[in-house]
Amino acid sequence: MTSRRELLKWTMAMMALPATARAATDPAAVSADPARVAKPLDILILGGTGFLGPHQVDYALARGHRVTLFNRGKRAKGLDGDRVEVLIGDRDSKIAPGLEALQGTRRWDVVIDNSGYVPRHVRDSVVLLKDRVGRYIYVSSVSVYDPAGGPVFDEASPLYPAPSPEIEKVTAETYGPLKAECDRIVRAELGARATIVRPNYIFGPGDVTYRFPYWVERVARGGDVLGPPDPKVELQWVDVRDLCPWIVQLGERDQPGIFNASGPDVPVNWKQVLQSLSSLSDKPVQIRWTTPEVLKETDISLPLVDSGPGVVSEHFDGRKAMGVGLHYRPLADTASATLAWWRALTPEQQAEANRWPTPEKEQQAVALLKAP
Repeated sequence: MTSRRELLKWTMAMMALPATARAATDPAAVSADPARVAKPLDILILGGTGFLGPHQVDYALARGHRVTLFNRGKRAKGLDGDRVEVLIGDRDSKIAPGLEALQGTRRWDVVIDNSGYVPRHVRDSVVLLKDRVGRYIYVSSVSVYDPAGGPVFDEASPLYPAPSPEIEKVTAETYGPLKAECDRIVRAELGARATIVRPNYIFGPGDVTYRFPYWVERVARGGDVLGPPDPKVELQWVDVRDLCPWIVQLGERDQPGIFNASGPDVPVNWKQVLQSLSSLSDKPVQIRWTTPEVLKETDISLPLVDSGPGVVSEHFDGRKAMGVGLHYRPLADTASATLAWWRALTPEQQAEANRWPTPEKEQQAVALLKAP
């Protein structure tokens, strides 16, 4: 992996973006054993309209489950038509109508918490639901790990200490500590009924952070491609179409535990990743490995890349998740599906991603690298 500063930066960006065209229109989005289950479950998804939610919803419905979403109703309103029940509210109980729609005696077999970022919000939801839910799956993040415990992290590695209770604003600096405290709250309140999923970068169709789509689209155009400063740095990820069905399956199996969702099966570095992506282009591709100095001089920021001083290649051990059924599809599959999704977006949607190096900026950097 590059650095969690980059992960935090673009996680924050994703939280602020509206949902785009539904990624799960690709049949592959529900291809992971979509046979209907013998005993359908009542599943409550907190959130459900961002990057993960649509994939989870489509897979759960294909399996025959009954799905309820709880959210503010502001993003992708009507995304699921009448296929799911939608409860309107707010994770922040101080903002009306707060959690009123979740009060009462109603029970759910599984809760999937995609939208818990602030400890107070998560605690309120967990306390309200814990006696009326079987399995509570909290989608955490590898950003919860204290970097001092690295550079290799497994599920027992130390987390960031709890932030001060008054800190609730989610920033690149507070995201990891806040998620770590949310992670602890879920486990403390629910014990064996808690399941914690800690993903790394999430790739695949529907990725409105446009981080991985940038690389796929850029390499597919061919020519001189500006690559990261260090081609030996490891990159880790999980495809959303592998992650989301597996999360639903954890609920189906009532599976407890903590799991790093961080692939692929065999570690790869940036050189291997960009060499693999080169097969998407029908033109010659030449990777020009940049330097921190050139990036600074040209004022370029590359997605998924941290070019700052002291970058450490961290590794998050994902073997435990693989032991309970998480599979990582080949990079070529993720890349081709992402490129197809990108090309199907409208020009207006593609324009949302216009924060990466322009061709002019990139070629300026390439020229500096070629200069004697």
